[in-house]
Amino acid sequence: MASFISSARWPRTLYGTDNVLTGLLANPIYVRVRKNQFRVRSLESAKEATFDAQAPFTTARLLIGQFLVAENVLKRAVKEMSKGGIFTVSPQVLIQPLEMIEGGLSEVEERALRELAIGAGASKVVVWVGHELSDAEVRDKLSGK
Repeated sequence: MASFISSARWPRTLYGTDNVLTGLLANPIYVRVRKNQFRVRSLESAKEATFDAQAPFTTARLLIGQFLVAENVLKRAVKEMSKGGIFTVSPQVLIQPLEMIEGGLSEVEERALRELAIGAGASKVVVWVGHELSDAEVRDKLSGK
């Protein structure tokens, strides 16, 4: 069973240019979460890297059991993947847990993942539970398709 939840940080409409601006400034990032690890891909640069936690953020019961530790690792990952131009655009993030999801995610786990991405600087977050996605599928999910 696949599902996703979307959350925008704030309304993104600016004089009716919402679709144009969010399309041009999307900076999409795909984050796959494993125990004590984030695998992050920037769809714009096609750059992918794995970020391991120095201190564990996974506990015996939760994939994200130590929130601040996980947030710091994801902040570092997003910052590194967004390096480039003169200014940095807040990314749109699709975040997907790959482990410890037996029976689906609870509302608390979904919210933790969403808040984790927002805390790392995301302007929009989609939480996805299901098969790993292609770049085109990530873009579709982030655009609401």
